[in-house]
Formats: sequence, C-alpha cells, structure tokens
Amino acid sequence: MASFVLPHALHGSGAHKVFAVHGWFADRSAFDPVLPDLDRDAFQYALVDLRGYGEARGADGAYTTTEGAADVLALADRLGWERFSVIGHSMGGSVAQRVLAAAPDRVRRIVGVSPVPASGFPMPPEQWELFSAAAHTPENRRSIIDLTSGGRRPAAWLDRMVRRSLERSEAKAFRTWLDSWAGEGFADEVEGSAVPALAVAGALDPALSAELMRQTWLRWFAGAELVELPGAGHYAMDETPLELIRAVEDFLRADDGDGGRTAAG
Repeated sequence: MASFVLPHALHGSGAHKVFAVHGWFADRSAFDPVLPDLDRDAFQYALVDLRGYGEARGADGAYTTTEGAADVLALADRLGWERFSVIGHSMGGSVAQRVLAAAPDRVRRIVGVSPVPASGFPMPPEQWELFSAAAHTPENRRSIIDLTSGGRRPAAWLDRMVRRSLERSEAKAFRTWLDSWAGEGFADEVEGSAVPALAVAGALDPALSAELMRQTWLRWFAGAELVELPGAGHYAMDETPLELIRAVEDFLRADDGDGGRTAAG
C-alpha cells in the first residue's frame, strides 16, 4: 500500500523553503489572500492540507498534531528539503511546534500566526461545549469566528468563513483535531529551543492574544519575537494580509542559514 502523501501546493522558487500549515477552520486555501504578494524569488512555500481537510478529506488518521508533524516531515523528505522554516496558523501553530520538537536540527525558523501554544488550550466547560459541538453545528463555528475576530467583521464574511470551513473539512476529523490541539501539552519538548521563533498575534483576538504569547512563546524560545497586528483578530491572512506578509517575511529573511544551531551549541 502506498504511503500517505500530504496534499500540497508549491509557490515560488526561492532557496529558503517554507511550510505553511493551516488552522482548525480551513484547509490550505486559508492562505489564498496572501498568495499574490509573497516573495517567490526569496522563498518557496509549500501549503499543505492536513488529514481531514481539503484534498486530504477522506484520509484515515489519528488527526493529531503529532501525526500532522510526521506528515510534514515525510513531505519534506519527499521534496528533498533538508532544512526549512515552518509557519502555522492557530492549530497549525501547534503542528509547527511539533515539527520543531521532532526535528529541531531541520527547522531554520518557526512562525506562529495566532498559534495554539504547545501547552494546549484548556477551556472552561461552557467554552468547551461551544467548540466541541462546532463539528456539527454551523452556528457554533460562526460564533467562534465572530468572537475571535473581535465582533467587528461583516456578516457576509462570517458566513463565507463558515461555508468554507464546512466544505473543506470532515466533521469527524474536525472534532478529533480539537482534542489534540486543545488538550495535549508538550511545552517541555520545545522549551529552551534556540531556533528563532516569531509569534504574530491579532490585537482583536481575545483568545490567542499577545499576552498569551508572552506567557508561552516568549518564555519558551530563546530567540523569540512578538508582533501584534492592531487591525487583525484571529484570521490575519484575511484581515490584514499585507501586514502579515511583511512581518513574516522580514523575520524569515533575517535567517543566516544557521537557524539557531550555533546558539544551541
């Protein structure tokens, strides 16, 4: 039986290789708003669909961040990428940290866009019910998107985000992924990492806020930086695409090719 290959699309031809991993509510199309303005000469981006999403709907799996990281690393091998950077949005930020934990010598830089911390995301019972029921309740998905974008976005955008989420994810996988990214903690596996790390937070996101990034990413990663985007909530790719590109690519461009290995000894 052929091994599973993470569905992906390549953009650019640059020497600096970069994986981009989507979040809970979308497949790789989450990055569509930034595609026209990426620096394709400096970077080559691989946008992936995690199991249960996009072209990987119907793919069997455990639907965990550990499995997602293993899939990314297997794809890196297939592409011949010995070293690379990783960008992860929300749940994808947890997958990115799992990649770092599993293969620290291969990661040049890591970027989390409103990333779920490696400590997980514990919720009180009422919030957990909202999130767990979202697999089969579109209204819950809409409420979560509205809340995490500051309650300031137009109704048509909220409706479009929900439609995309329903069309490009499987309910079973969607629900199972939640248990992994919210419930599993592995901060001890990344704490002290010298790999340069950037956390991008949206000022309008009350959940994965800049303050939470200070308590997690900035404490765990020796070379951590934080950028807070004033006009963004949880979905910076949609809300402030140009500001996001500038912050992320400036950070990636600062790489000297060592990726923190000298600092790590």
